[in-house]
This record gives sequence, C-alpha cells and structure tokens, in this order.
Amino acid sequence: MKARLRKFLTSLADTFWLVPAAMTAAGIVLALGMVAVDRSGVIPMSLLDNSWLYNGGGTGARTLLGAVASSTIGVAGTVFSITIAALSLAAGQMGPRLLRNFTKDRGNQFTLGAFLGTFCYALMVLRTVRTQDEGIFVPHLSLTVSILLAFVCVATLVFFVGHMAGRINVDTVIALVSLDVQRAFGRIAVKERQPSPPPLSFWKEAAVILDGRRGYLQQLDDTGLAEWAADKGTAVRLLVRPGDFVFPGAPIALMTPPVDGAEEAIRDATALSAQRGSSADIEFAVRQLVEVAVRALSPGINDPHTAVSVIDRFGAALCELAPLHLPAGVLLHEGNPVLVVPAVGYDGLADAMFHMIRQNAAGSAAVLIRLLDVLTAVTSCEHDPSRRATLHRHADLVVGDAKRNISTPEDIQDITRRHSGFLAMKDHGPFGHLEALTQNAPKK
Repeated sequence: MKARLRKFLTSLADTFWLVPAAMTAAGIVLALGMVAVDRSGVIPMSLLDNSWLYNGGGTGARTLLGAVASSTIGVAGTVFSITIAALSLAAGQMGPRLLRNFTKDRGNQFTLGAFLGTFCYALMVLRTVRTQDEGIFVPHLSLTVSILLAFVCVATLVFFVGHMAGRINVDTVIALVSLDVQRAFGRIAVKERQPSPPPLSFWKEAAVILDGRRGYLQQLDDTGLAEWAADKGTAVRLLVRPGDFVFPGAPIALMTPPVDGAEEAIRDATALSAQRGSSADIEFAVRQLVEVAVRALSPGINDPHTAVSVIDRFGAALCELAPLHLPAGVLLHEGNPVLVVPAVGYDGLADAMFHMIRQNAAGSAAVLIRLLDVLTAVTSCEHDPSRRATLHRHADLVVGDAKRNISTPEDIQDITRRHSGFLAMKDHGPFGHLEALTQNAPKK
C-alpha cells in the first residue's frame, strides 16, 4: 500500500496541471475574498478615494476587467503554444524521454498558472460589478488587485521567455539531468559498507513466486516487505528491482521456506507503471543523459561537444561516489537476511554510463580521447581495487574500438598515449601520469 501511495504522490507531483490548477483555484478564492472585503464596508471612503486605488465607475470597471481577462487568456494560449514548440524541439534533438523534465518544470507551470489565475480572478470580480441602473457596486479594492495581477502577468511573460530560451539549451538540459543523477546517488549511496547477500546455495530449495502483472516496477516498499518476511520467518529474494520490467506470468521472487500469502505481500509492496521512472531507479537518470549523448553523436546532428559534456558529468558523478558505497539490497533481521533486492553495482553503473557512448563514438577520436581523460580523472579519485578494475576494463575497450574504427595514425597514437596515462595514474598516481604523458608526447 505504501508503494502505491508513493507512486500516486510522485505521479501527482510530476503532473503539469497541478500547479496551474492550484493557482487558478487561488485566483477564484482571492476574488471572492476581495469582493467580500469590498462589500463589508470596512475600508473607509477616504481610502477608496486615494489615487493609488481604482476610483472609476462601473462602466470603466467592466471595461478594465474585460481587458485583463481577454488579454491574459490570449497570452496563456501563446504561452502554451511556445511550450509545445519547445517540447517538440527537445524531443527531436535530445530525445522524447526528456519531455518530463519540461512538463514538471515549475517555471513553466507557474507561468501558465499566473495567467489562468488572473483570468479567473478578473471574471469572478467582473460578475459583481453593477452600474447605476443595476444598483451601483464597484469593488475598488478588487479592481486595484486586478491591475496589480496584470502587471505581475507582464513580468511573468518576460520571465517565461528568458526561462524557456535557457531551458531548451542543451547544456542546461544536461546540467538539470546530471543534477537528477547526483540526487539519485545521494539517495541510495551510503558511507557504511553494506552486508553481503547470502550465497546462491541459500536459495537452492526456494519456492518460485509468479506475478501476473505487467509494467515497470516503479516503487518498492522494501521495509514493509522485509517486516512481513521477518514476521513469517522466511526470506524473500526479489528477481527485479525498481526500473525493471515485470513480465506477466514470469517469476518475480524466490522464497525460502515457503509460506502462504507471499503473492499478496509482494503485490502490496510493489507498484507498477506503464512508464519507466522512479526516484529509486538510478539507471533511469543515467540513461537520460546517455540518450542526449547518443543523439548528439548521430549523423543527423553530429555534435561531439554535447557528448563530451555528458561524459564530463558522468566523471564528476563517479568522483563523488568514490568515498561512498552502493547498497547491496540486503535487509537483515536479527542478523539474518529476510529480503534481498537486486542492486545496481559499480560495474553495471559504469556500463550504463559508458557503453553506448563508446559504441556510438567509435569513429570519433575527440570523444574517445575525452572518455579516456575522464576515466583517468575518476581513477585518481577511486581507491577501491574492484572499481579500478572496472575503469581499466572500460579504458581497454576504448582503445580496442579506436584501433578498429579510426584509420588516422596520429589519432591512434594520441589515444594510445592517453591510455598509457590512464595506466600510469592507476599504478603510480598523478606524477606517474604526468611522466607518462611527457615521455609519450609527440616530437616536434
């Protein structure tokens, strides 16, 4: 149940309409409140005659409110059109999976909400204005607020144009998505070393649990499922993690010893969705950045600088991860494992970051050189032998692809020199890296 609730709240927070709807409702409530204040007579006439407040008649009030309402709803349509055009541009150049970063952008939502809220405010106040023939009533304070809201809309429009121009910039998009990667690392990485999962022989006699649902696992209440397993005296090993696709009729978990109610417990602790995307799915944010780089390397765009920028962001993320540990996905109860969830390891994380970029940049010497430079920088921060072995493997793959796909001898020589610098950094530190680059520098 907690997983479904988290899924609902996450989906609600990411919707485009929530903030505009709230601001529209706020505009209606504000209009009703201001008209009530005008009707109450608590504001003295001497203040209403002040030049800073609206002091015209009913006909002028209707004209003013009609102008505010018509102009704001017209500009709201323009804002929506600009947003759709920006989304189309982003989808074509950076990938459709990045559209959610535009739709959940609070600046875009606030802009649309400001215009819709002002429109509704003007309409609600307009319905209360009465001329001489109808029993005169002119809500002076409400009309003054409508003028202020109109000025706020003008400022919002200026903000929106600059905001949208910055948001469709590829460097801004990369920075925003890399911030998602950084936040994902901050959520799952820990300082303490994690317990190791039990050996495979532990699950040899385990019962298989099937699931008839289909979709991406978006939310997992691992604490609740672990408590259920501890109460039942059993251990559960999930075969999928957040971000994985659950196939109907396929095994979703193993359990030893078998107990009744496991299917219902797993169903209550998991929430599936037709789309991939979860705060617990660290690879999703990584793949968004990879998609930007891969599209930039396509023949139709041919923008290696964007791919280099993505590689730099990945290098920074791995350097920040160096002193931390990734979770092993093992939950213990009184020292015994009760729940094991497949976890993203350093190998899988590095593969998700670099494999597709390297494969699509196999013929681009500039991108491969930068990839080796970033791997070298990460190696200088990383001291774990197994992680260093992973980085070494990727460096060797870069050199192998370069030798198969690049025909210019000078480029091959440069890539080989950077690879030697990587090995020197790994084995001898910064001085060895500097010495290796100096010795292997091309002779002038």
